[in-house]
Amino acid sequence: MSIKIRDFELDIKAVDADGSFSGYGSVFGVVDLQNEVVSPGAFVDSLASRKATGRKIPILWQHQSNRPLGVYEMVQEDSKGLYVEGKLLTKDVALAREAHALMKAGAVSGLSIGYFTREASYDEKTGIRTLTKLDLEEVSIVTMPANEEARIDAIKMKLAHGGLPTLPEFERLLREAGFSRSQAAVIANRGLKHLLSESADPANATAASDLLQALSGFNLPKI
Repeated sequence: MSIKIRDFELDIKAVDADGSFSGYGSVFGVVDLQNEVVSPGAFVDSLASRKATGRKIPILWQHQSNRPLGVYEMVQEDSKGLYVEGKLLTKDVALAREAHALMKAGAVSGLSIGYFTREASYDEKTGIRTLTKLDLEEVSIVTMPANEEARIDAIKMKLAHGGLPTLPEFERLLREAGFSRSQAAVIANRGLKHLLSESADPANATAASDLLQALSGFNLPKI
């Protein structure tokens, strides 16, 4: 099972001088580009489990697990979605101070969740997959969450956690590495397409990671 990323065009509701902020990391009933929608109650079990163990949800920068900015003091479901209240560690973490400044200036304005899917249902008539039970791992501060080009780090995270990107995502990674659009399309279709056509074996994700690393020089963790 691989970690997934889900984001929205959302405003961060408030940013205080001490680094505190609030907003929504997920909204119920919104069908995304992957034809998936989160249902109310999807986070309940995950949040209860974390509360029981005392594990807080981390605030990450652009879904990068090695760049934490602080923790969320409140994460709960309401009628709209997953509401969060967090605090950036601006006194102790340099990147948190930078993120705080960017948030106050409006340059960074989105929240995005990283999660594992535990239960889901599929409607063959509409083609929509409803996510009914999710394990929430983190909520990131992101730049322009609806912009596909801003998801590069999230795609790298998929590979690092054993997931396979889509062909368009893989092509964007290759273009970021310096390949032309046509070169990226050929490489993705001849390499990743074969892996995607096979069964969902973790070894395929490792192979995709190795392929990207060899082609672009990215240093992605091994699975």
